[in-house]
Amino acid sequence: MNYQRARCIRLIPHSNRHVSLRYHSQRTIKTAEKAKAQIAHIDAQRPFSPALVDSFQRKHDYLRISLTERCNLRCFYCMPSEGVELSPAGHILTDDEVIRLATLFVSSGVTKIRLTGGEPTVRRGLESIIRRLNELRPLGLESIGMTTNGLALHRRLNSYVENGLTHLNLSLDTLDPFKFEIMTRRPGHDAVLRSLDAALSSPGLRSVKLNVVVIKGLNDSEVLDFVKLTANKNISVRFIEFMPFTGNKWDKAKMIPSSQLLDQISRRYPSIIRAPDELNDTARSWKIPGHVGSIGFISSMSDHFCSSCNRLRLTADGQIKVCLFDAKEVSLRDEMRRGVSDANLRDLIGRAVQGKQEKHAGMEDINVTTNRPMILIGDTQPRMSRMRSLPRLTTRGFLLDDQMLPHIHRRWSSSSGQSDPRLTHIGSDGRPCMVDVGSKDITKRSATASGRIYIPKSAYDLITGSDDAYGADEAFQKARSKGDVFTVAQLAAIMGCKRTPDLIPLCHPLQIFNVSVTLTPEHDMRQVSSPSDQNGLVYSIKCTGMVTCEGKTGVEMEALTAVSVGLLTVWDMLKAVAGKEMTIGEVMVTHKTGGKSGDFTRL
Repeated sequence: MNYQRARCIRLIPHSNRHVSLRYHSQRTIKTAEKAKAQIAHIDAQRPFSPALVDSFQRKHDYLRISLTERCNLRCFYCMPSEGVELSPAGHILTDDEVIRLATLFVSSGVTKIRLTGGEPTVRRGLESIIRRLNELRPLGLESIGMTTNGLALHRRLNSYVENGLTHLNLSLDTLDPFKFEIMTRRPGHDAVLRSLDAALSSPGLRSVKLNVVVIKGLNDSEVLDFVKLTANKNISVRFIEFMPFTGNKWDKAKMIPSSQLLDQISRRYPSIIRAPDELNDTARSWKIPGHVGSIGFISSMSDHFCSSCNRLRLTADGQIKVCLFDAKEVSLRDEMRRGVSDANLRDLIGRAVQGKQEKHAGMEDINVTTNRPMILIGDTQPRMSRMRSLPRLTTRGFLLDDQMLPHIHRRWSSSSGQSDPRLTHIGSDGRPCMVDVGSKDITKRSATASGRIYIPKSAYDLITGSDDAYGADEAFQKARSKGDVFTVAQLAAIMGCKRTPDLIPLCHPLQIFNVSVTLTPEHDMRQVSSPSDQNGLVYSIKCTGMVTCEGKTGVEMEALTAVSVGLLTVWDMLKAVAGKEMTIGEVMVTHKTGGKSGDFTRL
């Protein structure tokens, strides 16, 4: 999903900005005056429809069309962690409906169209839509842009450009593949970089921009790394403030004002100067002398500039949305399907535009409970998911502190012959990374893990069938109602094993051949700090999991996950009768075979 739909702001730097920044350069003023004169000349030749002029005399010549609610990433700032419910297929605008509305807007004065989503490249027939939009140029359309996450773009970009695409915005919030998976809940960092290279080498694109949502404590340390990209790449890197939408747990403390980022960059590049902006451009651009590209700031939260907003949005399900942060919408789809004329549609658009407010609410007053999540830009209510959403790979809500990253690693190793022990999931730069197993041989591998949950005698009697004395107790009846403890725990352990790479960020997905889980009740005389009866007997449930596969890496983590999930399930099943007394421990790998490090058995 493209977070970069917010285009109604300006950056005004600190009043004490260093003189060397030359914020109000004569060059910028002259360029703006020249642009205004050109636009006035065009308007004089092609009258602008009153339907696209609001009550504050803002002319809306820029239309953003969402082609789909679907996306192949799950960026946390765009999609709620529980996912979203997609609109039925019949509610989405057809190709013909998209073109009809685009034609109506262009004939009324729109000169720029940008295709968004969801992720627009997952829309079937995208090439045809671009081609048909390109046929609107005689009516006044000047550019066709697209904002994309780039995951599948490199394979199709040439076709899009050949059909009329002129401008491309690529969303990439981190240069770190590990953080990419944290932020998007999906792999694919390399594919996005390939798309960026393809875009920069495409002679048919007039503009390539990189959109970066900056979030404190997550990717703000990479700002200067992004700036370095402009040294030898003809690209505009635009830093965007974290914005609030339904389900993305926006917090003012996580939002870094653009002025702070500019201060940081200015200290590293003191010769940075203001660059000319396009009229109505949402980003304030800056240029570092000697750099091929430029940088910009989109400060929707700290310093919005709604007075020159010229954008309208058409959602995938056919709603016109006059402001990103306003929940009010008007359905053009329903009116089209009722058979109304273009003239009636234009009147409806005009009434919607007339209802546009002078400016959106402040950052702490924006209503995110009635405005839909970013992925659905236009829905009026948050909706529960029909899609399977991944577990959130997070800490402290959803932010992963950089200082914590080096402590995250993937697999335990049985090798003891290394003279220089190291964490295999920490790269030479000190950052977490997946282990490259491409050069390893495929071998048969297995791993066995075990662990115990210590329980009081009453719970032991309950699950072993020796609980006649407690049969009438309400808590025991509640525990029984959940089903057979061993069966449920066994199934949960197997399911957890298969989801290991979803739960542990740096685990490799593996094709597992077999998972065997057993749960065995035990009692003996142990010297452990666990519940015991008056005779000193300690009661426990031992969970053992064995996993086998043929692959390039071992399955120790899968076995450990199976045991852990199995024991947690036992805890959940018995908490009604023993929630304060149970303890889990002794989770360990007891045996493994295969792999470079050889076989291992814990004695």
